[in-house]
Amino acid sequence: MDSQFKTIGIIGKPSDASIADTLITLFQFLTEQHFKVVIAENSAAFINDSSIETYPLETLGEHCDLIIAAGGDGTFLSAAHSCVGNKIPLIGINLGRVGFLVDISPKQMLASLKEILAGNYKEEPRYFLNTRIIRDNEVIHEEKALNEVVIHRWVTPSMIEITTHIDGQFLNSQRSDGLIVSTPTGSTAYSLSAGGPILHPALNALVLVPLNPNTLSNRPIVINDDAEIEISFCQTKQINALVTCDYLEIPEVLISDKILIKKVPTPIKMLHPQGYDFFNTLREKLNWSYGNQ
Repeated sequence: MDSQFKTIGIIGKPSDASIADTLITLFQFLTEQHFKVVIAENSAAFINDSSIETYPLETLGEHCDLIIAAGGDGTFLSAAHSCVGNKIPLIGINLGRVGFLVDISPKQMLASLKEILAGNYKEEPRYFLNTRIIRDNEVIHEEKALNEVVIHRWVTPSMIEITTHIDGQFLNSQRSDGLIVSTPTGSTAYSLSAGGPILHPALNALVLVPLNPNTLSNRPIVINDDAEIEISFCQTKQINALVTCDYLEIPEVLISDKILIKKVPTPIKMLHPQGYDFFNTLREKLNWSYGNQ
């Protein structure tokens, strides 16, 4: 097959043996089409082939020019984290339960891949958030998130008290179980379950969603995605908080720390089949009515 892609990486859900048949079919299809295929080490066991070239998940993106994630949204997030900064596009095969990020079904997999690999696809940029934990004027931890950054209360029955500034301007102080800072990509994940709005992926926006706030008037707010968000703690009693960036945890955040969140300027690229429709995905995944089209 004549394609702009030469080396394709495969990432599967390592804890789910039921994906083996799909990974084998995918591997055989790509090799028959004369692509070089490399596989994440934690997925290679599903394909009984000693000639497979494998790499750790964290570095797979350095060895290919396209990644295919086969699993659920969690698998896609792992794939995205492995290639952030490498400008490598991603394709998602849906072997999970819901799947807002993995939009190609196993039944459509080969036909869709033929079209995409031939250059017939819809490209969509998705942006990460970069999170820095500042302690005593030094960055002690830095992590990225495609879906959301969440500040939680941790190992305490009490609410946490936090103050939020947007580009240096005071937004509010709140007592709550925490705060979600979500990208449009993450607006259909934890943010949605916490009462946040759904953002179209093309919007240049972020949404801040309080978790069980003490004041009922404390509602989600949508801001420009170029803003820098600064979160600090305004309580005097020392407690630990937990910050999560997608599935990655930053434990033992102290009330003296500051949390700075800023959009990463370079997006990853998602490749969809030509007929991809975000609104159709919402109707299908959220079981919205099909009767009024």
